[in-house]
Amino acid sequence: MVQSYKHEPFCDFSNQRNQKEFEAALQKVETELGKNYPLIIGGERIFTEDSIISVNPANREEVVGRVSKATQELAEKAMKVADRTFQTWRKSRPEMRADILFRASAIVRRRKHEFSAILVKEAGKPWNEADADTAEAIDFMEYYARQMLKLKDGIPVESRSMEYNRFNYIPLGVGVIISPWNFAFAIMAGMTTAALVTGNTVLLKPASTTPVIAAKLMEVLEEAGLPAGVVNYIPGSGAEVGDYLVDHPRTRFISFTGSRDVGLRIYERASKLSTGQIWLKRVVAEMGGKDTIVVDKEADLELASQSIVASAFGFSGQKCSACSRAVILEDVYDQVLDRVVELTRELTVGDPSKQSIKMGPVNDQGAFDKIMSYIAIGKEEGKLMFGGEGEDGKGWFIQPTIFADVDENARIMKEEIFGPVVAFCKAKDFNHAIDIANNTEYGLTGAVITNNRENIEKAREDFHVGNLYFNRGCTGAIVGYQPFGGFNMSGTDSKAGGPDYLLLHLQGKTTSETL
Repeated sequence: MVQSYKHEPFCDFSNQRNQKEFEAALQKVETELGKNYPLIIGGERIFTEDSIISVNPANREEVVGRVSKATQELAEKAMKVADRTFQTWRKSRPEMRADILFRASAIVRRRKHEFSAILVKEAGKPWNEADADTAEAIDFMEYYARQMLKLKDGIPVESRSMEYNRFNYIPLGVGVIISPWNFAFAIMAGMTTAALVTGNTVLLKPASTTPVIAAKLMEVLEEAGLPAGVVNYIPGSGAEVGDYLVDHPRTRFISFTGSRDVGLRIYERASKLSTGQIWLKRVVAEMGGKDTIVVDKEADLELASQSIVASAFGFSGQKCSACSRAVILEDVYDQVLDRVVELTRELTVGDPSKQSIKMGPVNDQGAFDKIMSYIAIGKEEGKLMFGGEGEDGKGWFIQPTIFADVDENARIMKEEIFGPVVAFCKAKDFNHAIDIANNTEYGLTGAVITNNRENIEKAREDFHVGNLYFNRGCTGAIVGYQPFGGFNMSGTDSKAGGPDYLLLHLQGKTTSETL
């Protein structure tokens, strides 16, 4: 019997032994910088003339890796391989598929610091954020393996004296996985392994700024015994390769995590019938958020302040769950604002390979330019309390930025910035605070800091988000503990790391035998 699931613990970097081990992992990763990585199609390594250059966002001159770039022709080759492999993989034993995930998670656990060190270099993550990313990748693999073992025999249905009925789940087919750069390991690994453990085959197109960590996952899956052709690694242009595969008649489902605009585009394209297509494509999408922490007058104000800072500026605010709005009741508004500014002054911004750095760079030039444009808007819409400056010389760094006295209908209160920017808005009472929190097209995460039970229950009913937290920050969902996914324009509420996530990759089949 498989042991019950427990999430992977986070590393304590106040321990000197852990510090030294992580520094050694960083040194090991540095010896592999600039390495060339091939496409992997049906187990075949394919190097192409055109490459994606993955750079360290804290030092743009440092090349993390050169990754071969797929073309439409190679994407078509990968599709044919995945389609053909599906015919055997779909009949493989679920126990065997789960065992591959158990072994893959064990391999990553043994090399945990190495994977985290890659995330420091390729994604610009501070040590604690990189460690959490790797831990979550382990969690996804462990959790989905166990969930598959629960689903493998289907669900009991009623039978009658003259018939025997069964209800089982079968896989869908070929899935296109389009993964994000912000949780470059965790979400990418979770999306990929959920698809393969349910008996589907995969075309993996990772984010173009973080393809090396995906290449490393491929190495792990191969070592764990995954047959060739089940997962095919084809990084490439979204416009050339992504659109082609989304439109392809043999694509059965698309699993996407990224921006609202790209998600909507995928949803629209997937809805159109291609020549030869005989199914409706399924889309699993997580598309972003505009997340709020509400603080009432009966809250622990120190807890509230620390929660806002951690949720707004962790990984430079580059989380779909990040707190970009702090809605504070007017009775305690000044106290919370002042304390948040104090705590933010203590944050150190710089190269995250140093343990002392708490905030690293933003993702790339495009992210830098977008965030700085919103900071310019914020200076027109609110009072700049801290930060507001960026520097894109050696790397892409932006200071944690706080705007106060922002109107509830301001752009920086409504639009996703995806950077280290938080807007403070004053509420007259708790009902008003919930109205402001819901005044957005998104509905991903939120938090309420309060000791008032009536307010907790009101928020539980009326705060319209997929993940709502009380008396803690609004980031940091744990696999199996807080299934993650949101409402409205935050996506399909697909609840990654939850008990029904694998069902999105399966279809139910009823068989009835007359006796």
